[in-house]
Formats: sequence, C-alpha cells, structure tokens
Amino acid sequence: MPRATFCEWPTLALILATSSAWILVIGLYSELGPLVVCPLAAILVTLQSSLQHEVLHGHPTRTPALNEALVYCSFGLCVPYRRFKSLHLRHHNNDRLTDPYDDPESFYLAWADWQKLPRPIQLVLTINNTLVGRLLIGPVVSVAGFVGAEIRMMLAGDKAVMRAWAHHAAGLVPVVLYVTLVGGMPLWLYVLGVAYPGMSLLMLRTYAEHRAHEQAEARSIIVEFCPVFSLLFLNNNLHVVHHANPRAPWYRLPQLYRAARTQWHERNGGYVFASYFQLARHYLFKVKEPVVHPIKYKETSGFPAAEKAVS
Repeated sequence: MPRATFCEWPTLALILATSSAWILVIGLYSELGPLVVCPLAAILVTLQSSLQHEVLHGHPTRTPALNEALVYCSFGLCVPYRRFKSLHLRHHNNDRLTDPYDDPESFYLAWADWQKLPRPIQLVLTINNTLVGRLLIGPVVSVAGFVGAEIRMMLAGDKAVMRAWAHHAAGLVPVVLYVTLVGGMPLWLYVLGVAYPGMSLLMLRTYAEHRAHEQAEARSIIVEFCPVFSLLFLNNNLHVVHHANPRAPWYRLPQLYRAARTQWHERNGGYVFASYFQLARHYLFKVKEPVVHPIKYKETSGFPAAEKAVS
C-alpha cells in the first residue's frame, strides 16, 4: 500500500511518546522503585520492539536512515535492528513461511535436525511450545539460538552482520549509561526485570503467529478482541492482514480487516482466536504443536502438526 505523505504522524508520535516515556520511567527509578518501574519499562520495551517492526517495513518516513535513527537505541538490548530488518524481510516470503530452513523466524525444526538434538534440549524445545513455556523460557531459547547463529556468521567473516552488531553496540551505550548513571538502576535488574519480561511479553504475540499449512495464507493468525494488546503489538494480532499488506501502516490494519472480515477468515483457513485469553485457555500448559515441521517433513516425522523458535 503506497503512502501518500512523507511522514506518517501517528507512528512518529508513538515513537517519540514511547522513547519519552522510557526516559521518564527509568529516570524516576530512585523515586518509584523497581516494583513500579520494571513492569512499566518492560511494556515500553515491548512497544518499542513493535515500533522497530513498523520501522523496518518503511515507516514513518520515506527515508530509511531517518527511520532507523528513530529506533536506533534498542531498549530491549538483545537484537540488532539491522539484523531484525534483514531477517524479518526474508520472513515475509509467504510461500516459505514456517519452513525450518527458509523462514528465519520459524519455530519449527526439520526431522533430521531434531533427531540430532540431545534429549534434554528436545524437552526444552517441547516445553517452549506451550504458551507458559514460551513466556518463561522463550526469550532464553530464542536469544541463545539467534546469538549462536550470529557468532558463527561473524566468525565466517560476514561483514554485514559485523556492521549490524557494531551499530547495535553503539546504540546500547547511551541506553546502559542512562539506566545505570541517570536512573541509578542496576544493570542486572534492567536485564532481568525489564528487557527479559519485555521480550517475554512480545512472545505472547509470536507464540501462535504462524502455523504449518499447505496454503500460504492459512499460515498466519487472526486474534480479534484485544484493545490493549492491539496497541502493544501495533495490530499485528491481525497477522494475516499484515502479511497480505506488509506496506500498510499499523493504524490501517483494523480498517482493512473490518472491510472484509469474512473473507479474511476464509483466506486464513479459520485460524482465528477471539482473544489472547482464548489462546491461553487452549495452550497455556498444552503443547500447541510438536517441534518438527509436520508438512514438509511429514514422510519422516510421524507427527500430525508442528512448530521452532527464533524471533
């Protein structure tokens, strides 16, 4: 969807409001204390991650360098924006969605790779396919897999990856200095009490975002009623609409969905939940799918349905 104006003001306003709120909340750490600051800052970490997703899709301006500058300092600490952008745009090849090798955001494994894993790791990945597991250990599982792959690429001499991490490190310097010197917050507390739960909250969205399915459009979810989460995730609960219109800004997605609600349900094969509460009732302690991809490797897996982890 082409943009008619140079700047999308709702997105710019939200970026500035999120950054300002984070600065204010962290700056008041000594007065408010960790019980107030940590949950508020974690929510802002999640919101900034959603905004980084918006930015990598070309918002709020037509100038990529300016867009990147607006989210250059990552409050979540772990994922370089440039790597997120590169991998996520590859993920938007809908024909390859959920493929263990071709989709960099797939939570699925190929059967052969699964068979090579030690039993304790298999158990961890299986627990990670419950919602409670994804929320509790999902950030560790994802970051460990992601960082391990990134280190291997840098050791192999991938200069683009090195540059991305160098930019990420430069952006972390003001974040760490502000947290520790201005806010007076211990860095370990920020990591465990803000960055980690912020990423965990984001995984509520990514937990069931995609499924293995023969039809490409049926691989992306719709979660309907979630006014708070809709803002926090910038309407990516309507994920099939986003994948069909990746250039549409976040505030246009509900309108696109409402205009053809029945057709969207048909297009995504009824992969619809009324809310994240309904999703939690189904999968809080239940494995949503096995880890092995059920379609691409169904001849060898013996599983009816599946999912892998890196987001």
